[in-house]
Amino acid sequence: MHPGKLIVGKASKTRSMIIVGTGGILAFGAIGIWSGNEKFYRQFLSPFFASMDPEVSHRAAVFVAKHHLLKNRKYSDPQILKTRIGSLNLPNPVGMAAGFDKSAECMSGLARMGFGWIEIGSVTPLPQDGNPKPRVFRLQEDSAIINRYGFNNEGHRQVHERVLEFKTKYPSVIVGVNLGANKTSTDRIQDYCEGVKVFSDVADYLVINISSPNTPNLRELQQGDNLSDLLQRVIKVRNSQSRLVPLFLKVAPDLSEGDMKSICNCVSRKETRVDGLIVSNTTTSREILKTESNVKLEPGGLSGAPLENISTELVAKFYKELQGDIPIIGVGGVCDGAGAFRKITAGASAIQLYTALAFSGPGIVDRIKTELSTVLRSNGFDSIEDAVGSSPRKEADKK
Repeated sequence: MHPGKLIVGKASKTRSMIIVGTGGILAFGAIGIWSGNEKFYRQFLSPFFASMDPEVSHRAAVFVAKHHLLKNRKYSDPQILKTRIGSLNLPNPVGMAAGFDKSAECMSGLARMGFGWIEIGSVTPLPQDGNPKPRVFRLQEDSAIINRYGFNNEGHRQVHERVLEFKTKYPSVIVGVNLGANKTSTDRIQDYCEGVKVFSDVADYLVINISSPNTPNLRELQQGDNLSDLLQRVIKVRNSQSRLVPLFLKVAPDLSEGDMKSICNCVSRKETRVDGLIVSNTTTSREILKTESNVKLEPGGLSGAPLENISTELVAKFYKELQGDIPIIGVGGVCDGAGAFRKITAGASAIQLYTALAFSGPGIVDRIKTELSTVLRSNGFDSIEDAVGSSPRKEADKK
């Protein structure tokens, strides 16, 4: 045989082996994604995604949800998990937090994962690209993420069309719209007012997000007269709509005791009263991290497991200060049923997650619900509502 033919033959076989091997790996991964198996995800897919650019990984997850590349679940929510946030009836208390589906691309896929409710956004009046890349960083050792996306989204008009189309097809799925302000806006409060006008006809609830650390000076709207002015204006606009949608306020975890009490005082007054608080957004703190990597020095908001205790303690403080008068949604570090239970007993009527999904995959949703229903029963509760704020009450009984 001619040496040239031998070389060509070997090269052809090598290419074939690479194609077959790559195809096998992709098929193996696709089956794992489709099955939603959490063990498979943690052992095989999570390390693979960890080697990718985190933002590319995020977009891949949105693509999977958008195109329904997960098999139909057999899990059925037990009666004990049904609950309420004010006027909203939820099949279960586990919600998808804002930040994952920024432009309302994959709501149906998220509903298929088993979330009891979905929050999209943050959405700004005008489309914006957000901050320069890279802007998302994984801290594998801490099961945490730092992001400084900066409200990248496709804007009110495009997102409204998608939410309207989705709600027309799936009217029973609870969808909240998290509202933000454009970075270059000269009147950020007006941006929130515009969001209330645009989405009041399609959203089940609206969130005033003034707690992102990734838009310069945005958190100043949480303070004193700024917050009072903001809430008076958006509530006035909300009340002028033909459909009165519940209005929630999302706060930061990096609040002083005085800031927390000031917010409680404001949201309790008649003219600035909100229908719920989301506690909390990402943190700028880095002291809670174990990793020695310089990645932790990247500016942005930290989410994930390290935030759990901080956010749960803040839920308890808000619940105590408000005396349970305004519903609280607990967010930050929820990665299992025990963590969800801690937030509920601290005072949360429901919980949301996002970062845990990146580390454990879609199977985590049903696992949390299974574990939560078990821990509720084992502690003698017949419903979520019975458990809300029970830890503070028990502590008070001891005194």
